[in-house]
Amino acid sequence: MLVILGYITVLFAVFGGFAIAGGHLGSLLQPVELLMIGGSALGAFLVANTSKVIKATIKALPSLLRGSRYSKALYLETLSLLYDILAKVRKEGLMSVEADVDAPDQSPVFAKYPMVISDHHVVEFMTDYLRLMVGGNLNAFEIENLMDNEIDTHHAEGSIPVNALAKMADAMPAFGIVAAVMGVVHTMESVGIPPPELGKLIAAALVGTFLGILLSYGFVGPLSALLEHKLAESSKMLQCIKVTLLASLNGYAPQVAVEFGRKVLYTTERPSFTELEDTVKQRKARPPPA
Repeated sequence: MLVILGYITVLFAVFGGFAIAGGHLGSLLQPVELLMIGGSALGAFLVANTSKVIKATIKALPSLLRGSRYSKALYLETLSLLYDILAKVRKEGLMSVEADVDAPDQSPVFAKYPMVISDHHVVEFMTDYLRLMVGGNLNAFEIENLMDNEIDTHHAEGSIPVNALAKMADAMPAFGIVAAVMGVVHTMESVGIPPPELGKLIAAALVGTFLGILLSYGFVGPLSALLEHKLAESSKMLQCIKVTLLASLNGYAPQVAVEFGRKVLYTTERPSFTELEDTVKQRKARPPPA
């Protein structure tokens, strides 16, 4: 919704300002210029990227129209789930969560947290390292190093569409200049026509530069920045899980371990100590869904 609202604001500010200043909006309607700029940018995008990058970018685009799923409610669920698992481990031993880790979709512990279960990547990250903890063959330093490597890989993979869109946005002003130059060439070869018609050709050529800059900084560039913000949020979730599990491995009680995880969250979504404590108590008392 914010993406659409932002685009509307950009269009209203640019074209509305032009109209208020006395400009004729019809002179900005140059579909051929759009064809040259958009087609060139798309062609360069296909040349510059592999099929994996193109597929990753196309897959990432729909997520831009949705709001962030990383809310305080999701973090409360995640930390409460971690607390339940770590409390079970502390009370009954690491082997007690083996069945929950191997089949989280059938686990009564995981079943109480539908928001977490719906995120396959988060569940996989959590259960993979709980499985390593159950195995008992790795110490906290080795698991931390492995977690860091996986988070780095996740971030690098998520940066692929970000960089692809950013480079596409950077190229658009240049393609706008190309379109403008083509318009100037057409104008120069039509120098014998009446001045009013010549003026229209010059205006059309200048619109190419304008459209290239507008599409770059008003439309494609912001999409790259938004994808980067979403990537940072998804990485923060993994860091929260990482810190909580490592705190437990280092011997801290579950209520202290989840506090470690709470502290790494962004302040805009971070629940307070009391909110987390109350949520943990409520979740603990709530029976799993049938």
